[in-house]
Amino acid sequence: MDQVSDCNELTFARLKARHREIRDSMSSNLSLRIHRALSWLQCAEGQAGNPDAEFIFLWIAFNAAYAHEIEDRQRFKEKKVLLNFLRILVEADSENRIYDLVWNEFPRSIRLLLSNKYVFQKYWDYQNQKICQAEWLRAFAKGTAAANRALGRMDTVKVLAIVFDRLYTLRNQLIHGGATWRGSTNRQQVRDGCNILRLLVPAMIHIMLNDRPIIVGQPCYPVTD
Repeated sequence: MDQVSDCNELTFARLKARHREIRDSMSSNLSLRIHRALSWLQCAEGQAGNPDAEFIFLWIAFNAAYAHEIEDRQRFKEKKVLLNFLRILVEADSENRIYDLVWNEFPRSIRLLLSNKYVFQKYWDYQNQKICQAEWLRAFAKGTAAANRALGRMDTVKVLAIVFDRLYTLRNQLIHGGATWRGSTNRQQVRDGCNILRLLVPAMIHIMLNDRPIIVGQPCYPVTD
């Protein structure tokens, strides 16, 4: 089978067929991550018109691809694990798929997300009276400046790290019941998150299939007898 050649063609069915074809030649660690991520990608594809569910399933697919077991997460901060995973994928990406997505497909969605205070955690810290208004505004300005510098340098890994930091806040809102199912108050950020993950997660799985990046650490809850 030829490698899938277009981001819009990276469907569950095509990626799953590729996985079946080559999984016996892969490490069990990488193959398990891909198998689990694909299962949740399939769920996400069935949620057209339901952005809350689509975002949640896409996030689980992403988490299945990168997350380490509990012991590893205690040893390394979650952000460090994520940053390392993004760097490994970008460096392994022989077809520059992630680069093309970030700089050709996502610029508007990324800028909208980065300018949205509702996916900035310190804004909610201020709302919960953990910090003062001046502190969250300073942090937001600093984060925006850092994002703009990364965008100006076309630093793919740094931009993605900032994007996923914002998406993680959105993930917490949904997973921890901090939003209403199909509510009207967080529609734009959920749609922006879906627009990014809908293309980025399949591209990541494709890279894992075809470029075989070495991902250190065991998957969460490995399969046992």
